Amino acid sequence: MGYSLPPEANSLYDRTGREGKIVEEFADIRDLHSIQNFITCTKPVAVIHLAAQPLVIESYKSPRETFETNVLGTVNLLDAAFQTDTVKAFIAITTDKVYRNDNHGVAFNESDALRGKDPYSASKVGSEAAIAAWQQIAKSSGGPKVVATRAGNVIGGGDWAKDRLIPDLIRGFSMGEVVQVRNPMSTRPWQHVLDPLIGYLLTLQTVLNGIDVESINFGPSETSLAVSEVVEITMKSWGESATVKLESSTDSVYEASKLELSSQLAKELLNWDPVWSQRSAVQATTEWWKGLLLEGKDPFELCQKDIGYALDHLKS
Repeated sequence: MGYSLPPEANSLYDRTGREGKIVEEFADIRDLHSIQNFITCTKPVAVIHLAAQPLVIESYKSPRETFETNVLGTVNLLDAAFQTDTVKAFIAITTDKVYRNDNHGVAFNESDALRGKDPYSASKVGSEAAIAAWQQIAKSSGGPKVVATRAGNVIGGGDWAKDRLIPDLIRGFSMGEVVQVRNPMSTRPWQHVLDPLIGYLLTLQTVLNGIDVESINFGPSETSLAVSEVVEITMKSWGESATVKLESSTDSVYEASKLELSSQLAKELLNWDPVWSQRSAVQATTEWWKGLLLEGKDPFELCQKDIGYALDHLKS
């Protein structure tokens, strides 16, 4: 079952014709009455909370809306889940950017201090505070098991959001434009979208089996790639028509310049490892878009191909 804002044009939901395929409602997570009604009527056993205002630059433009969505939205959903006796587990997806980051390049683990710098990361720290509060409520008064999951920079076919590196590159390449790229030396833990999704489902399974987890990271196995490296891989995968202009300096005002994430707990507790390396995740994402935009392939079939690849890897 799904609950979200109405789909945007060119979203993956829109491109794959998903409307009506599952029980769903289009409404705002900030609307407490609406989310309470949806939870009460559908009686879910588990909630995977993915809704967010996820863009850093947009958070500078709309900080209040970002906090309302990311903090109050989380509070609303937690409150609604705790008002019913059907929900047994609540998996909240936050971000690797909740950690206090002094740009030392040390890989963060789950026990490290949290602190947001920009409005987006600060709002996600706020949502983490709400998650911790409801974890305490569950301990004292009963209720669903609540877990905070933190993933790296998620990429994959279908993401068309503005001010994200690979969608911006693909938009420019497909239109024959020179793409301006900021912060070429910044590093991020890039990962294919299906890798953390597999981790979320494994976390859910583990929690429903009675094992307590408060927070858990999902990131790549290797050292984070720099933006310039991701650009190079994307250009090579796309072909000769790809043209990029790298900005010479790194602007640390908007975002931290270095980010590493430790997934040791996920490996030990869930036996989780990423299917894709960072390089192969970038290549797979670019090939997905080439298949859609240059070769006219069906986006649903392109998604099924990636899912099949991941499932084959898990079986082996």
